[in-house]
Amino acid sequence: MPQLENLLRERIQQGVWKAGERLPSEARLAADLGVGRSSVREAIRLLARDGMVDVRHGIGTFVIATGGDESGDLHALLRRARTLEAYEVRRALEVEGARLAAQRARPEDLERLRARLRERQERLEGDPSDFVDADLEFHRAVMELSGNPVLVALFASVEPVLRAALVELVTHETGLPDVSCSHTDLLEALARGDAEAAIAATVENLEITMAFVRAKPAGAPLHPTGGGDRPAADAHPRSPATVDRSLDQTGNSAR
Repeated sequence: MPQLENLLRERIQQGVWKAGERLPSEARLAADLGVGRSSVREAIRLLARDGMVDVRHGIGTFVIATGGDESGDLHALLRRARTLEAYEVRRALEVEGARLAAQRARPEDLERLRARLRERQERLEGDPSDFVDADLEFHRAVMELSGNPVLVALFASVEPVLRAALVELVTHETGLPDVSCSHTDLLEALARGDAEAAIAATVENLEITMAFVRAKPAGAPLHPTGGGDRPAADAHPRSPATVDRSLDQTGNSAR
């Protein structure tokens, strides 16, 4: 999905469709690009959200802005705002989820969580969407260990928004810090039944990325590379290999 959005955005920026011009129909774009109409519809929705196109139901989609420097600055600012909002939601839910999970998780629960974390680590360098899905599966599993069905339902209700923001972040941002070790720290805290440490690891995981996004210069260009919870090289003192060894060690600990 981000790739299709970027393709349409680039075509507008390159003047393939000029300001005031109507885009081809969803069916025509889908056929030309070899994708489904639902994918085209979602990409256009994202462009409309960023003020590049105007969707007039029953009439068509028209270009508003061609995405010059000012439009690019706006897009970067909007992406930053959406990411911070999503992370604020994550913090509100996941801190309480981690606290309860530390009190209620059983050894067999931790084995399943350990497997989720291994899968996350294996997808670090893969497709951004696959990585984000694996990361969210880990965090969803922590929420489930809280034993609070209302909290789990709240997380599930906002998960689509979180996923969209994270996939966009992973796809576009450069130099994001590696928070893999915060995930390992969370797992170790849950294994010890240490609620305070679980909270601290959760806050660290989210705050590191939030601080990075806040510090991004206004209007800074965004280029395809790793991001989100996905590490940049040498951004954290412990490497993924060290994380894997830590995972092996936590296998011997139980609450």
